[in-house]
Amino acid sequence: MSLKFFLKAYARIAAIAAAVVLVCVLLFNGINSVREQYWHEQAMTPVMRWLAAAPDPLRQYHWMAPMFGLHSGVAADFGLSQVALERLGYGQVVAQSTDSGYGYYVLGLGGEVLGIHLEQPYRDLARAISLMVRWHLDTSPAAQRADVAQQLAESLNLDIRLVQKAEDLPDQQALERLGDTGLAIFEHGDNRARALVRLSEGALVVVTLPPPFNPWGWPIILLLTAVVGGVLAVALFLALRFVESHLRKVESVAIRIARGEMGARVESEQGTLVSRLGASFNGMAEHIQRLVQVQREMIHAVSHELRTPVARIRFGVQMIESGSTQEVLEKQLEGIDGDIQELDELIDEILTYARLEQGGPVFSLREGSVTDIVRQVVSEQRLIREGVDIECQIDEASERWAQADMEPRYIHRAVQNLVGNAARYAAGRVRVSCHLDEDNCRIDVEDDGPGIPEQDWEKVFTAFARLDDSRTRTSGGYGLGLSIVRRILYWHGGQAFVGRSDVLGGARFSLVWPRLKPADPDL
Repeated sequence: MSLKFFLKAYARIAAIAAAVVLVCVLLFNGINSVREQYWHEQAMTPVMRWLAAAPDPLRQYHWMAPMFGLHSGVAADFGLSQVALERLGYGQVVAQSTDSGYGYYVLGLGGEVLGIHLEQPYRDLARAISLMVRWHLDTSPAAQRADVAQQLAESLNLDIRLVQKAEDLPDQQALERLGDTGLAIFEHGDNRARALVRLSEGALVVVTLPPPFNPWGWPIILLLTAVVGGVLAVALFLALRFVESHLRKVESVAIRIARGEMGARVESEQGTLVSRLGASFNGMAEHIQRLVQVQREMIHAVSHELRTPVARIRFGVQMIESGSTQEVLEKQLEGIDGDIQELDELIDEILTYARLEQGGPVFSLREGSVTDIVRQVVSEQRLIREGVDIECQIDEASERWAQADMEPRYIHRAVQNLVGNAARYAAGRVRVSCHLDEDNCRIDVEDDGPGIPEQDWEKVFTAFARLDDSRTRTSGGYGLGLSIVRRILYWHGGQAFVGRSDVLGGARFSLVWPRLKPADPDL
């Protein structure tokens, strides 16, 4: 049951973890798609607005048409959504992903839509911006070139530096890649793209672009951490609330029991976290209720049982005081001695039953011979039950498995109680038989007496319960013998049964317990 419970707990944890991972993946992809589009729009906004500010961008920047697909047209030519068209109307730059890259759109001065398509957005963006910077610097006077570079840097949100010293030059590989195009794209340690541009006069310019789109930026990491923490916090809160609600049930039942409601029990669903606690608590409550009931019954029964011998002793003392002959005195003393013996036996029975009922003795199970105990009990009973024929039947198969784990003293007491009880009610014959095998031990005690009605088969094992009203020493007993037998077998991991003897016609009592050392019966 513990393995099943932990497997279910681990399965639930795995399901929650899988759900959290799925939610995080969906959030990551969804948010990053929006973030990436926003990054493209922000990165291209300076370039697109620069184009939109030109009176005739297709003619002024004609070199961008074949290289980056610069074109213009009406809104319907671009297949933009209604939301994108509204954003264009507000003067915003719209970025839209395509099968082969990204398209960027802005509304020009004449009301036409300008579009650029980049297959490798970040690298092509670096080329487009670098070529635009080179075109503006080439068309500017040399004396004003530094001011124009500064204006371009502020307008395009870039870092543009004219190379004036040797230490400002990039590595040799970037210089070699200038070639005929006069443009070389390279990256530095911070992953930001840089362009080395050669002007028509031979001057070199380094253009540094903004950082590329980072899907693992701190906002997304913070959001995913918040989502994971929130989901785990909610799951933990619900789990603790679930456990707390069940623990409150246990607490309420404990309070009810403390108030005297001994029948209160914990109701918990199977497989829940506290189901085993509830089951253990219910077992404890049942045990306490049984102990309280036994205590009440014992006090009532003991007070009733003590009255008869005490009354007889009082009567015997009075007879001794008024007795005149030695014969009368001896008879009364003999009766008093018998009554004291009866009290001693009653006290022994009560103490034995109380010790077994209130948690059991400290059993020291060891290997012993079951058949030897049965033979010993039969021989002892034959001496004190002279008018009863007590038989002992043990076959060879049982002798083979005679050694068993048990507490010999208590097994002897159980068999002795059954044989003595059978001899008390038998017409003249009692049979004791052993049936032992590799797994179990069974002892049957049968008699030819009147038997026990089937409706009373369980009642006979109840403490102080007797099927007749006799209180005499010959057949009455105290009503504890069979209760002691059942408790002894309980602490051996077995059971005591009663039925009808098919051979002798009277009652048949059976003791059954495992040969191997039994597990704790309360588990």
